[in-house]
Amino acid sequence: MPTSTSAVTSVNVKVHAQVKPMPELRYVVVHKPGPNWKAGVLALKQPGLQAHVEHFRKLLQEGKLLMGGPFMDVASGGMMLAEAGVSEAEITEFASEDPAVKSGLLAFEVRPWLSALRK
Repeated sequence: MPTSTSAVTSVNVKVHAQVKPMPELRYVVVHKPGPNWKAGVLALKQPGLQAHVEHFRKLLQEGKLLMGGPFMDVASGGMMLAEAGVSEAEITEFASEDPAVKSGLLAFEVRPWLSALRK
């Protein structure tokens, strides 16, 4: 009687685990008009605002600022988003040294932000 042999074939199965980025805690500097803000003057025309931009440009050049800019509504103000890894103490100290804050043009607060949804 003929014997039958069965061949066992090994199949390599690659499982592609979807890698999801971990949420990152970052700090956001939220600016609002300070006591020396000139009512009725556009944000970009406020005296001293250019010094504020140049101050934060330093942080951008150091690789510690992801992005920033003004809010485009009548309340004005704006925000600066620090890169992941920049501490709350570091960003608070930097924001407090802003010439526009020192002059009273802007006030600020630092808020923790979790980037839970992103590409």
